[in-house]
Amino acid sequence: METPLDTQVRGGRIAPIGVVLAAGKGTRMGSDLPKVAHEAAGKPLVVWVVDALRDAGVADCVVVVGHRAEVVEGCLAAVPGISFALQREQRGTGDAVAAAAGAIGRLAAGGLERRPVVIVCGDSPMLRPQSVRGLLDRFAARDASCLLGTAVTDDPGGLGRIVRDGAGRFLRIVEEKDATAAERAIREVNMSTYVFAAADLLHALSRLGNANASGEYYLTDCPGILLAEGRTVDAVPCLDPSETLSVNTPEQLALVAAALAARGARSPA
Repeated sequence: METPLDTQVRGGRIAPIGVVLAAGKGTRMGSDLPKVAHEAAGKPLVVWVVDALRDAGVADCVVVVGHRAEVVEGCLAAVPGISFALQREQRGTGDAVAAAAGAIGRLAAGGLERRPVVIVCGDSPMLRPQSVRGLLDRFAARDASCLLGTAVTDDPGGLGRIVRDGAGRFLRIVEEKDATAAERAIREVNMSTYVFAAADLLHALSRLGNANASGEYYLTDCPGILLAEGRTVDAVPCLDPSETLSVNTPEQLALVAAALAARGARSPA
């Protein structure tokens, strides 16, 4: 008889957990509607993201909600395998993932401590299933604590840069506002798309601090915590430059809607 553990293992791989960050207000959208509930090409942004994860084989998704949580939950009411975690205050991306820690711990219990946890943003509807699968394939092939999905783009403006050493090894993420002129010239960018081993993610979250100018807890600090402890952390340029399109303003929403419609028109029927 198949055991619960057997049902989580397909071809030697433990089925991944998804975490979707969808708690923000999106104040620049000029609407009280949660940003991720705005529609583009016929679907709310967060539904595009969850669909991409599901198409990549991520059956269990924890969606972190906050501002007008009931609206976001309503967008996903018909989607199976979804649970919700509430971020009561907006205290940064690390705090948002920490709100899902209990759900992650339950899903990764019983010998599944190495279960992959895919973390993405709910305002990035250009995310492609093949990009998530590529990152998961790389994760399954090595004993990593964390892999970051990155993109190489000709227009890295506004995005965090991936800093590597002379041998090409990942060193850190530097935000554009903190980058030197040389670092701003880097074309490989952080896409806020991660795969962590569940136990290592929970450990890093427990070590997060907020000694920064914003007083917030940053998920981007977690890879550095694990790297400093000698664990395997790497950045994988497996995302397409088109996936750098996310939504913060009505103008960006219009751009993304057009890009999604064009992508759908190119896809085979």
